[in-house]
Amino acid sequence: MPKMKTKSSAKKRFKLTGTGKIKRKHAFKSHILTKKGTKQKRNLTKTGLVHESDTPNIKQQLCM
Repeated sequence: MPKMKTKSSAKKRFKLTGTGKIKRKHAFKSHILTKKGTKQKRNLTKTGLVHESDTPNIKQQLCM
């Protein structure tokens, strides 16, 4: 049986924390930033965690 391949898009977007949760970046920070407030842009810079309901699908894409 062949090896399972990791999805390249998932490996670029997600990282695993020490406790096994999945870290992600926020969307809407790449362009059209003039109409967004400073507070919103600052909060979009920080990382977030993937919701528990989405975690199994992402772990499957990362072959974990």
